Amino acid sequence: MPEGIFVSDYAKHVASELKLPKNVRIFDTTLRDGEQTPGVSFTPDQKMLIARQLDKLGVDTIEAGTPVSSEGERKAVTAIAQAGLSAEICALARPVKEDVDAALDSGVDCVHIFISTSDLHLKHMLKMTREQVLRRAMKYVEYAKDHGVTVEFSAMDATRTDLEFLKKIYRAVVEAGADRINVPDTVGVITPRGMYYLISELKQVVKVPISVHCHDDFGMATSNSLAAVEAGAEQVQVAVNGLGERAGNASLEEVVMGLRALYGIKTNVRTELLVETSELVERLTGITVPPNKAIVGDNAFAHVSGIHAHGVLEFPGTYEPISPELVGHRRRIELGKLTGRHSVEKQLRDLGVRVTKKQLAEITKRVKDLGDKGKVITDLDLRAIAESVLGTLPPEEKVVELKEATVLTGSTVTPTASVRVLVRGQERMGSATGVGPVDAAINAIRNVMQEISKLRLKEYHLDAITGGSDALAEVTVKLEDEEGNLYIAKGVREDVVIASVEAMINGINRYFAGRK
Repeated sequence: MPEGIFVSDYAKHVASELKLPKNVRIFDTTLRDGEQTPGVSFTPDQKMLIARQLDKLGVDTIEAGTPVSSEGERKAVTAIAQAGLSAEICALARPVKEDVDAALDSGVDCVHIFISTSDLHLKHMLKMTREQVLRRAMKYVEYAKDHGVTVEFSAMDATRTDLEFLKKIYRAVVEAGADRINVPDTVGVITPRGMYYLISELKQVVKVPISVHCHDDFGMATSNSLAAVEAGAEQVQVAVNGLGERAGNASLEEVVMGLRALYGIKTNVRTELLVETSELVERLTGITVPPNKAIVGDNAFAHVSGIHAHGVLEFPGTYEPISPELVGHRRRIELGKLTGRHSVEKQLRDLGVRVTKKQLAEITKRVKDLGDKGKVITDLDLRAIAESVLGTLPPEEKVVELKEATVLTGSTVTPTASVRVLVRGQERMGSATGVGPVDAAINAIRNVMQEISKLRLKEYHLDAITGGSDALAEVTVKLEDEEGNLYIAKGVREDVVIASVEAMINGINRYFAGRK
């Protein structure tokens, strides 16, 4: 088993019984079909930036665009073709002289010629007969081939095309000089078993490499692409982040890692650059990658459940089928209501914080409490919680313990606070008003504890740990006694009043501890 890959033995067993290609070419269409994503339009400079990244990534073919579509597109494709990239540069063209000439004039290595072949498209879109389509396809494949370029031919809507006609047109374009044939599932309507059957049938009559181009209308683009490879397809057309018309194309990152991890098939893609490439395309398109997106999503290697996090920390393969480093990602332990102490302890170690078992239990409890309220705990939150707990005296050394605090406030109400505390095990209750809710709460504490009448609140400081309305409040108080001694304490809670009360109680306990 390759390092960092922990997949099913059943998958490997099935793969071992198939006559799989040793290598699969990756034909990237991010700059062509990917740009057909609603709302996406690349500038020539952006196209060049993505092309260079795809070349760095190691894709075999970059479909740079459709030169005939506009002057800007022609210039962009030409610039990419002249950039000296290692990848084969391809342009798309209909079997029309103007299209093919525009592609040839752009200086590309490959011309990708396509025409619809399904009766549905012939009747309602092309208004042509099968024979007319056949002659048109052969004519322009031969024309492009005569100009010394690699020619790939696509029968658009192949998966809804009559099988015998599909075989006939593929045989004909190969005889006309096509170097590769592509089988598009144009509207994503085939199943993996259907794709396996179709490619198997075509392999019997076509002796050039077979490619597939799968759309994701039913969420099966990756599965259908891999099924095609199982049947012997030697190339897969993909797009970064699964961009493309409607629901998009087969995702480059999913297909590449599926081939590598599940089938042991090599590609020329440098998989450690997958996340980097995904992030570049995400920035330039403005199309956000869902956090639960396979391979490259933010949550692809994030663990929340205490059981999962514990397993991954003991041995990554327990809950990670591939190592995040293989794709340029990183593991993340997410803290929340499902968090276990192992996750908290690991995060604290990463932050350089050492705690006792009792402190760890208290920190974990606070994390869970916040998670129950819908809060996602960041590293900054965790550090603040830990510092607050570390700054708190052990239970056996506490003189004062807060049991309850309630505050009433409003635009027409004088802020009023009530507190219930234990002082050396004895319950005390009291209330007070103040100029604000925090002031009222602190006054209430003073009212129930005459022992601190000479303890002055010298400084009060409030910080929001992270942005947003659910940010944790970190309150730092500096108390001063009659002799000028200072007692600094913190409180960290989601509620600023409770954080302030906690800080005050912690400071009072430090005051009593210092007087022993």
